[in-house]
Amino acid sequence: MILKDLSLVNFKNYTQFDASFCAKINCLVGQNGMGKTNLLDAIHYLTFCKSYFNPIDSQNISYNEGFFVIQGTIEKQHEEIELYCAIKRNQKKIFKKNKKEYDKLSDHIGSFPMVMISPGDSELISGISELRRRFMDSIISQYDKTYLDQLIAYNKVLKQRNALLKQFAEMRSFDSVTLEIWDEQLVTYGQKVLQTRRIFLEQFIPLFNTHYQHISNSSESVSIAYASSLKQNEFKQALALHIAKDRLMQYTGIGPHKDDLDFELKGMELKKYASQGQQKSFLLALKLAQFDFLADKKNLKPLLLLDDVYDKLDAERFSKLIERVSSDAFGQVFITDTHPERMQALFKNRDVECKFFTIEEGALRSVNDENYANVSPNK
Repeated sequence: MILKDLSLVNFKNYTQFDASFCAKINCLVGQNGMGKTNLLDAIHYLTFCKSYFNPIDSQNISYNEGFFVIQGTIEKQHEEIELYCAIKRNQKKIFKKNKKEYDKLSDHIGSFPMVMISPGDSELISGISELRRRFMDSIISQYDKTYLDQLIAYNKVLKQRNALLKQFAEMRSFDSVTLEIWDEQLVTYGQKVLQTRRIFLEQFIPLFNTHYQHISNSSESVSIAYASSLKQNEFKQALALHIAKDRLMQYTGIGPHKDDLDFELKGMELKKYASQGQQKSFLLALKLAQFDFLADKKNLKPLLLLDDVYDKLDAERFSKLIERVSSDAFGQVFITDTHPERMQALFKNRDVECKFFTIEEGALRSVNDENYANVSPNK
């Protein structure tokens, strides 16, 4: 799968942007704040219908403008597909494939698999459990449409149940019959979500372990475990046992929406006991395992986006990463960096197709052929 070209209008700091890319390695270099990461985020929009960094669509519109447009052409299994995304303030998001608008945005998810590695990914280790659930759910949703539908349905029922618990508190009343109606639906969807997550991890963890050992050049043991809030109780029984606390707190305190992933190094909690280098290796292994997993499930190499990865790795680890993503096991790759000479040196003697772009002083320049792309970022 190859992103052949990308066009932007009023997206973040870009007033207008048009450029084409090569089929393997595309390096975007320039100082911080020039818009390198914004280009990667535009690619994320095309594949996921949303930003990787900011979930509020209107905040990604250029300052003082009323809309943004992202367009791109993706070659997938010898077919060229045109994608179009438009956001207008206070209006519904428009997303089209070959000029036909989607009935549901969820129908698009997974059609064009993509993996992004960003400095903010460190929150997967140090941040709240929701981030780790979202990481897991986003992978599964890219290959399992049924799971995505079940997860959406579960969250809708959860919202209704929480609203009912709040209403009970406000009215100082309790209706067990009405609550049981929502409980039954919550259990139905929740058990399916749990089962799919556990099956996913059985397949994902071996891939992760392989990548960790390669990146870290180490024999130290690492592990990932699914931490369920249900423990040994079945979901229906657990809800019944938890009802007093749910009524007190006015929300549902148990279920798949409370589950987590436990990351460990040598049997100890990763975020507390691992060095910075070990945590970086762990994160890279997670993301590369995500790539392998999706490539196998989709029979298609996902796009790989690497955003300022060098700043989070030492030179040896970074070189290993570049060596790996330059291989035939990976498809099209986009890399951002602040040092053009570093990127040039890394790829100088590699037998791989590579195109360099420099972002500076309001223009994106293709270094390879010295031609300027039609780019006008806002100052």
